[in-house]
Amino acid sequence: MSHSATSSASELCPCGSGKAHADCCGPILAGAPAPTPEALMRSRYTSYVKRNYIHLHRSLSAEQQADFSEKDAREWAESAEWLGLEITSTTGGGEQDQEGTVDFVARFRIQGEERKHVEKARFIREAGRWVYAGQIVPKAEPVRRESPKVGRNDPCPCGSGKKYKKCHGAAA
Repeated sequence: MSHSATSSASELCPCGSGKAHADCCGPILAGAPAPTPEALMRSRYTSYVKRNYIHLHRSLSAEQQADFSEKDAREWAESAEWLGLEITSTTGGGEQDQEGTVDFVARFRIQGEERKHVEKARFIREAGRWVYAGQIVPKAEPVRRESPKVGRNDPCPCGSGKKYKKCHGAAA
């Protein structure tokens, strides 16, 4: 076995698992089903690093595949220097589950500027395989007033004794 073959066999996986690529994302990129949503997320990150656009497409839900552009994926992957993946939390995704989520931070550099992509990714099972079903966008929480609204003719809450409209309400 040549030196280059030895070094590639023990190459660490780009996903940050600490495992050899051949024992981690390698088989999934080659077509093996991912055992969990987290494993699929890690393999999708690795696909960007390794420029494996076939896996990026294959690992999408049918709905997501309709919007997939290999040209866009290629431009994104090749314009970035991939710096690391951090999985911050997971939910679901067990053997009996039909869906799961993976919260992650992907770090990369574009045109010399370090950036982060932060996402809560949703995964579902289609035909028994885990697939990426899109990003979960957090719902905005309505702003709630901490104290009751002061009416224009109420006493000013500052304690001046003036009506609100003649005191601090005048500025508003």
